[in-house]
Amino acid sequence: MIDKKPFLTTQVGSWPRSRQMLKALRGFQKGAVSKWDYLSVAEEEIRRTVDLQEKAGIDVLVDGEHRRESFYAFITEKVAGTKLMSLAEMLDYVEDKAEFEEMLRTMDMPASAVKNPTCIGKLSRRESLALEDYHFLRSLTKKPIKITLPGPYLLTRSMWVTALTRKVYRNHKKMADDIVKILKEELIDLRDAGCDFVQFDEPVLTELIMSEECDRRTFM
Repeated sequence: MIDKKPFLTTQVGSWPRSRQMLKALRGFQKGAVSKWDYLSVAEEEIRRTVDLQEKAGIDVLVDGEHRRESFYAFITEKVAGTKLMSLAEMLDYVEDKAEFEEMLRTMDMPASAVKNPTCIGKLSRRESLALEDYHFLRSLTKKPIKITLPGPYLLTRSMWVTALTRKVYRNHKKMADDIVKILKEELIDLRDAGCDFVQFDEPVLTELIMSEECDRRTFM
């Protein structure tokens, strides 16, 4: 039984994408592959991911986040008041253009390829963020399941662009209140659906302790 184990094994969440998955994703982003065809490939990848985890004896399974363009950009499809913008598009709006351009120079990919969810209006869920992902994963395994979501600190840091966001929210805290509300609603829905674990990803939270540059622009 799982509750008699000294510790449980699980994955952080995202899995490496196969060549087929990357081809489908790029085609979808360019409009050459329909959403239905993209999701069909993603669901096959999820089945493969589940099978590999079960064969390895992992205790708490994830879907590999194959449905998502990135681990947090996907929320623009689910949350009203957001717009998915490439870093190149955001250059005209950021507060410190010199710092932003320096960050772009140090990146290992084109600025047009990195897309960031940006707050441009009042934030609210237009649909569940991950409930559909949960139900599909639940249909594939009897093992405990973990759903991963971007955390509120990450979303607040990355989604705020003063020139666009301050038209709606007076400050970061006001926007963060609505982000926390959205994530709380999602957590309750996942709990009620029977989800065993929910993981909130906060990869930049360490900057509060490890860096003096907590106010700088954050993009993933």
